[in-house]
Amino acid sequence: MSLNYIKNFYEGCLRPPTVIGQFHTLFFGSVRMFFLGVLGFAVYGNEALHFSCDPDRRELNLYCYNQFRPITPQVFWALQLVTVLVPGAVFHLYAACKNIDQEEILQRPIYTVFYIISVLLRIILEIVAFWLQSHLFGFQVHPLFLCDASALGWKLDVSKCMVPEHFEKTIFLSAMYTFTVITVGLCVAEIFEILCRRLGYLATQ
Repeated sequence: MSLNYIKNFYEGCLRPPTVIGQFHTLFFGSVRMFFLGVLGFAVYGNEALHFSCDPDRRELNLYCYNQFRPITPQVFWALQLVTVLVPGAVFHLYAACKNIDQEEILQRPIYTVFYIISVLLRIILEIVAFWLQSHLFGFQVHPLFLCDASALGWKLDVSKCMVPEHFEKTIFLSAMYTFTVITVGLCVAEIFEILCRRLGYLATQ
């Protein structure tokens, strides 16, 4: 029985009850994760090693880099992807435990409401992640970062730091913002598809 639950959960995650939901799974699972996993590592993988300040001393570089990056972009975006997956995963786990067929989700009102709630939660989480990203990383990476090094007790209170590959990082940031906007758009479109199919189902009754 437990294997059947796992099978139903797996199929529910890969094949949501809506066409747009299936496209969202493809877009989310393939393009977005590939972009983050492969290109994200290429752009941000060695950022800390090439981040240098004036004077070029290891303890100053580390201190200023931690100030420049309170959280690394790769970790933030990985947390975003996992968090956004949670509402849908919880719903499909519930559906698997109740042995609910995918077609049945759009036929029974209570299941339809639960599924719409999971999609709305995805939208909210994406919007929150967009807001956090804008506050943590901004919309553009500048070539110079002014680091407040007064806490180190040195004569130099402000140190100029060079940000490596700032233009590539700006492009990558723009791409991640675009992915978030596309995902939110797909979620909104999925809700409209659910409502249209639900109305069509009621019209045939």
